[in-house]
Amino acid sequence: MSTTRCDVLVIGAGAAGLMCALTAGRRGRMVQVIDHANKVGKKILMSGGGRCNFTNTGTTPANFLSANPHFCKSALARYTPWNFIEMVERHGIAYHEKELGQLFCDISSKQIVRMLMHECAAAGAQVRTDCTVEKVERGSDGFHVQTTQGRFHAASLVVATGGLSIPSLGATGFGYELAREFGHEVLPTRAGLVPLTLSGKHQERFQDLSGVALPVAARCNDVEFRNSLLITHRGISGPAILQISSFWQPGDDLRLDLLPGQDAEDWLRTMKRERGAAELRTVLSEVLPRRLALRLCEHWLPDRPVRQIDERELRQAAALLQDFPLVASGTEGYRTAEVTLGGVDTRRVSSSTFESQLVPGLHFVGEVLDVTGWLGGYNFQWAWASGHAAGQVV
Repeated sequence: MSTTRCDVLVIGAGAAGLMCALTAGRRGRMVQVIDHANKVGKKILMSGGGRCNFTNTGTTPANFLSANPHFCKSALARYTPWNFIEMVERHGIAYHEKELGQLFCDISSKQIVRMLMHECAAAGAQVRTDCTVEKVERGSDGFHVQTTQGRFHAASLVVATGGLSIPSLGATGFGYELAREFGHEVLPTRAGLVPLTLSGKHQERFQDLSGVALPVAARCNDVEFRNSLLITHRGISGPAILQISSFWQPGDDLRLDLLPGQDAEDWLRTMKRERGAAELRTVLSEVLPRRLALRLCEHWLPDRPVRQIDERELRQAAALLQDFPLVASGTEGYRTAEVTLGGVDTRRVSSSTFESQLVPGLHFVGEVLDVTGWLGGYNFQWAWASGHAAGQVV
């Protein structure tokens, strides 16, 4: 079987892999990209509801989780959201800011994939799909990779295989296995940016409220995210919950402020003074979704006119509204998780070149590493920045 020779072989045609390929190709490197899926950029295509939240203008190292928090700083500083925006604008892709610095395509995420493929083609980087890696060996002259489409020989090998999230799009643990084969430690992985599930009385009391949404502040382990919450058949979702899920683990205390930005005690006192004859459920329905207000008064709060609520009960009701304890039983897992927490330990990877400190010529980029961004375009910015950093040196 014939051998395809190249300078750089990138395994994975997602955001980080394509960025690495086009960057290396622009330097005159002969680049091959291979992916086991039947088309490139599947996660890009489905992201942001098909509009691709391709970056966040407020990206800082503080928006990422890692056992080695300093690792992401160098790449993020050298390839900023504005660098990527320049490419988007050069390709005439219309975009808008949704909230909190999140940038989305006006039309379709397909435009981002087309842009990356166009840039790869212009740089001479070749991309193959339906190409599964069967064996990887390192010799004195580089890497020998056996695939379902023949053998490849490359001086540099870039692992851009992503994490375990959304296996229906083809996610596998291949990158982690490869890292271990070459002596790298892989830190424990778990689903991140994922809906939480409820069980017991919370699930019983909330499941028929599926579809109810409201702004909350979700708190866990000294971290707080203020955004919307969505009640589902199985538990809770929405941006505030997806964000906090990366900081939550089974058994951790999870609290919700159901009236973020308000002082619940002051508000209740005002209601008692000005609307004393009204039922608590009535006034609560004016600041919370009605179905949720009724359910809270059925099970947790006094269900009577506000004037009949004494001082102790008022303080307890305010505390509950401002610090509602929700017992989550787990997550929906990788099936619906947007990212994978954990991954290849960055302490044996260069933060400037993304090259393995154990195996010269081996590089890791993107989600396969133990670097995970918040919800809102941060993980794409990490893919662009890490792919670009490696692409400049391979």
